[in-house]
Amino acid sequence: MADKEKKFIYSEEMEQFSYPPTCPFKTHRGAETKKILKSMSLLTGPDREIVAPIPTDKAGLMKYHGKEYIDSLEQVSCGNYEEHFLHFGLGTGDCPAFKGVLDHALWTAGATITAARLINEGKAKIAFNPSGGFHHAGEDYASGFCYVNDVVLGCMELTDAGKRVLYLDVDVHHGDGVQNAFCTRNDVMTISLHQSGQTLFPGTGFPKDVGAGDGKGYSVNVPLPPGTYDETYLKAVDSIVLPLIEFYKPDCFVVEIGADALAGDPLANLNLTNNTYADVIERLLKFDLPILAVGGGGYNVEATVRAWALCWAALCGDDTMEHETLGLGGVMLENTEWQGGLRDTPITVEPEVIQTIEPIIDEIIKQVKKNIFKIHGI
Repeated sequence: MADKEKKFIYSEEMEQFSYPPTCPFKTHRGAETKKILKSMSLLTGPDREIVAPIPTDKAGLMKYHGKEYIDSLEQVSCGNYEEHFLHFGLGTGDCPAFKGVLDHALWTAGATITAARLINEGKAKIAFNPSGGFHHAGEDYASGFCYVNDVVLGCMELTDAGKRVLYLDVDVHHGDGVQNAFCTRNDVMTISLHQSGQTLFPGTGFPKDVGAGDGKGYSVNVPLPPGTYDETYLKAVDSIVLPLIEFYKPDCFVVEIGADALAGDPLANLNLTNNTYADVIERLLKFDLPILAVGGGGYNVEATVRAWALCWAALCGDDTMEHETLGLGGVMLENTEWQGGLRDTPITVEPEVIQTIEPIIDEIIKQVKKNIFKIHGI
């Protein structure tokens, strides 16, 4: 393993693209995450470095995506929009047509592919692309702010090298695009914890959805009720995710850490603090496997970049401060001697909320075990 085994994937070229101002998705979150980490000296050291991604090309995208779709995306990117592109999900409210959209996709997908290659080549144990995580894009369509599925391409890079991949999605939205790509395969196990599709986009990802054919039992869905808080979320992780990791025995993890499950995100209704993200990462680190992490959702920009900075600290083993903050933790982020502020203040959960949420979580765990564990004899 290389000396600098922790790689933060970033380049300034990735900052030149942005969605229309009215769109909730903000591409500068990766740059803001880097700014926080740099101010806290968390990007320098004998074991870590910033690595500039190599953008992929159209042929690289067509390893998964259809040619007609990518050609249409190229036309949109050049400012040539045609009404029939709506067939591909292009030009909708959540996937607007804007100049440079293909170039943005080439960079973000290239960054995740770069991360996967670093892991394949033994040059990285940890690789984090905060600008990735477009888990809704399908083979021939855009969806949910996602035009090209960098996560699928990254997973394919790993499986092509003979690796068994466990994909864990903690974004608040179901990782439908990634699940669909691998639902008939058993070399990628997809596990998605998300707000239930009964109450949130994309309306999918229920315990009964377990994959098909060779992939039966390798698509795992944990739909959560609005109001889910840290303790109940981690209960689901400990009851479902950890036993499945033990069973599956992956060669590496791919983790989508969309920060829209945080309390107060404007597009969702879970009630997590960013402590849960770090706690999940710390559980994964105990398996001592390579981790490819990507960003994803997160529509409160300040809360999102703090969460991703905390995730990087956790991935690097730097999340060792006492779990205490000043206020919400934002006041002293520029102080390079103070790291505790990356963690949120714990949220007090009212007894009536606990009494409502806990039985639902217990029932979801029961359903997932019935539908998935039974298949594998766990």
